[in-house]
Amino acid sequence: MSSVALPGAPPVNLNVVRWIGFQTIVIREYGRIIRIWGQTIVPSVVTATLYFVIFGSLIGRRVGAMGGFDYKQYIAPGLIMMSVITNSYGNVVASFFGAKFGKHVEEMLVSPLPNWVIVAGYATGGVVRGLLVGTAVTVVSLLFTHLQVQHLAVILAAGLLTSLIFALGGFLNALFAKNFDQVNWIPTFILTPLTYFGGVFYSITLLPPWAQQVSYINPILHMVNAFRFGFLGVSDVSIGLAFALMALAAAALFAVAVALMNRGAGIRE
Repeated sequence: MSSVALPGAPPVNLNVVRWIGFQTIVIREYGRIIRIWGQTIVPSVVTATLYFVIFGSLIGRRVGAMGGFDYKQYIAPGLIMMSVITNSYGNVVASFFGAKFGKHVEEMLVSPLPNWVIVAGYATGGVVRGLLVGTAVTVVSLLFTHLQVQHLAVILAAGLLTSLIFALGGFLNALFAKNFDQVNWIPTFILTPLTYFGGVFYSITLLPPWAQQVSYINPILHMVNAFRFGFLGVSDVSIGLAFALMALAAAALFAVAVALMNRGAGIRE
């Protein structure tokens, strides 16, 4: 049904209601990001600056060229992508868990919004923060090195898909988390190690063959290299395979999140 009508009242277009609900969630998330910008944007900018100073300038002099590029130039796309990943994930897990903890998630559940709209709204909020912080870190990167742009469409697509994937991952984390400790488990013990071993600071061609094969299992390696390919035109993985994996992961995570919401997992217990 695309519309409903109460006795004596004009029909209500449900698509309009859904769009308004989606907009409301996204605008609220954007307002939260901007309102506490000192917590949502500045830390990643400071962290990226430290990485460039320590790894790029000091250690980079000893490392030399990487993949045919200056070391700072090589790690810049990886640092941008790392900020996109952590902020997309962190925004949704904190925001949705806060809604559960504050008991105002029930307001959305009793509204005429289908669960897929709620998931899409929070995921979009995570994407907004991820891209905002990614843009800020890109500006910082330009203060330290020159960034070429070989394939703009690849940069935008890789950034958007990666941000969406980890925003949905954050939603799933928040859905099952029962306390603030559980909110931090996955970022600390899974996300951070995968990111550091995801080719942000090095090319996997430097690793022995067995370690290279193990590295291909890491999904973040494919995301970082697809993003790096957009800037520098070099990659340690197949770009087609990387985008296929990202598209499949985004679709699967969205479907799982909606299915769990429909079951009431983590919110009606």
